[in-house]
Amino acid sequence: MTNPSRRPDAVPPADTAAVRAREALARKWSYLVSSVIVVALSRDELDAELGAQLDAMCAALHKEPFDPAPFEEVGERLVALGYVNEPGLRRTVDVLGKGLLALEEFSATEQHTVHVVGGIGALACGFVSARARAILDQQESMQRSLLKAAHDAQRDQRQSEAKFAGLASSSTNGILIVGLDGRVAWGNDAIGDILGHQPEPGTRLAELVAPQSIVVFRELMERVLAERDEFQRERMQLVRGDGEFSRVTLTASLLRDDDGKPSHVLAMIDDDTELALLQGELRRQSLHDVLTGLPNRQFFTTHLETVLRRADPEFGVTVFHLDLDAFGLVCNSLGGRVGDQLLQHVARRLRAVMSREQAMVARFDGDEFGIIVENTATTPDIATTMASINADLAEPIFVDDHGLAVSVSAGVVDRPSPDVDPTELLRMADLALRQAKKDQRGQWQLFHGNQDMERRRDHALAVVMPGAWEQGDIGVCYQPVRVLATGELAGVEAVLHWDLSDRCAELADQTGLILPMGEWLMRITAGQAQWWRQRGELDAQFGIRLTHHQSTDADLVSRVAKVVEETGMPHERLTLCMPVGVLGVADAAENLSTLAARGVRIALEDFGLGPRDLAWLSELPIASVCVPKDLTRRMDPRSVALIPAVHEVGVNICVDGIETAEQAAWWTQAGADLAIGAHFGSPLDAGDFLKEL
Repeated sequence: MTNPSRRPDAVPPADTAAVRAREALARKWSYLVSSVIVVALSRDELDAELGAQLDAMCAALHKEPFDPAPFEEVGERLVALGYVNEPGLRRTVDVLGKGLLALEEFSATEQHTVHVVGGIGALACGFVSARARAILDQQESMQRSLLKAAHDAQRDQRQSEAKFAGLASSSTNGILIVGLDGRVAWGNDAIGDILGHQPEPGTRLAELVAPQSIVVFRELMERVLAERDEFQRERMQLVRGDGEFSRVTLTASLLRDDDGKPSHVLAMIDDDTELALLQGELRRQSLHDVLTGLPNRQFFTTHLETVLRRADPEFGVTVFHLDLDAFGLVCNSLGGRVGDQLLQHVARRLRAVMSREQAMVARFDGDEFGIIVENTATTPDIATTMASINADLAEPIFVDDHGLAVSVSAGVVDRPSPDVDPTELLRMADLALRQAKKDQRGQWQLFHGNQDMERRRDHALAVVMPGAWEQGDIGVCYQPVRVLATGELAGVEAVLHWDLSDRCAELADQTGLILPMGEWLMRITAGQAQWWRQRGELDAQFGIRLTHHQSTDADLVSRVAKVVEETGMPHERLTLCMPVGVLGVADAAENLSTLAARGVRIALEDFGLGPRDLAWLSELPIASVCVPKDLTRRMDPRSVALIPAVHEVGVNICVDGIETAEQAAWWTQAGADLAIGAHFGSPLDAGDFLKEL
């Protein structure tokens, strides 16, 4: 056999280290497989062949969207190489399942892990399908040879009997010659191996057939005797001598005497037991996670559909989507092997906790798990179940002398409609999980339909926002910042405006559009401020609120510098307001300090007037803080206890969302300095803003 030609999509990587890593994996694959298979290739030829197949699989893993077809073709190719048996497949699955994930080119994202598992399953399916076809082709070739030999016996009995006897004795398939009365006249040695005993001449063939297959057998024999076709084939079960059953394929055809009249029935029996066991094992592997042995997402989704149909109308089912907290820290600090052992531990503990319920525990992708519980009158409530899970996982497990304990966050869908699509149900649980992990860890969140509608509406707006911005539907408005005590203008805040949503910046932050749009907002604001200043119409401080992504943007300082240079706006006339929640991120703190050093005034948004927030004021160059709207509306005396401490470090307090004179008076009395809100003026475009001053 010549060396294989490479497929167009199987080009090796340009990186030399990646090429060496693949060649090493291909040689390991070739070495392990060659010890259990027989092929008509030298070792070098087999290395080259498997190297080409490995390149094809790697190319498929790099493509998006992922297509498992090249893996299935590799499985078929293995069968075409020669006598590649079940041990050869097992060696292939083992070496590729571990080796592909160990390649540096696939260690960047967890998505490659999902693709590798799916690809290995496709390879196994391709192997089984090709092997089954090869076996059937071999069986059919043997059967036709036997039939030809039997028919030749009618023309030359001596010669054909010798030929038939040779074929029958060397065949691994069971062969029986049965009289028209259904009794065995002769059988080869292979039939004894299949049945566990040699049937005696005169035994009725029907007595060898399992009760569950007797109807199929009788219908087959009726078709044979009626001469409806050259031969008839059916899958059925035969009774072994030990009382067990053998899965076989029985092929029967008529034999004729010298006068052309039917004389006997030739029955050829193929033992399908090994193939059935292999197919069953591969089917099990395709539906279970290799690492933990738990059902995988595919099996879980199929099971969901069944459970929803049979759920108790009163108690229904509950779906949990779990995610391990800080699992990435374990893998990054202690390595992937420790992470794998931790996942196996979590799988065991989840099954133990849910063992008293009618429940399925599955592993999804990475560190995510799923649980479906068929509720009864005694099923614990969700809070109790989550508390039990986290309490059980809180007990440390020792891996390489490291005591590890984890918690899980969860999204929960309780008693969904029986008509809901399983995929949609998993989406609901995933959304609830994201909400649970938004601010804390070790928490769970119940899915609410109304929240989902709002989230979908926001997502729909977010995806069309680039087009709206391009068409000019998104603009800039200005609202006054007033001195609470006197009502005089202290500054101007510039905000994005879109008729379809009052949360324009928040939606843009979800898609990353806020980075170019935020720079555009600064440029428009600075240009407008300079225009008003040069015409002598308004000379004030201009403020812009930054989102989380903007505050942590590595290019924030250069964006601001470019805007200031292009517009000529003085640094000290610009105020940038950062969310207080980003200050723990190194990039945000560095941006804040650098901008402040250049003269830009820095404010903090969502400042909660608590001791933790107050600590930032002594560490960072903050000019003012902005109290959030919910705190403004509550007017809680306890929330203003630290206002004097804020003033002591030279920081002004601005109150956001003042809507009434009562609120304005209360916060004035509390000691706040500035205010924003409808009571002092709503956002307006540039022309109307000046008219309202």
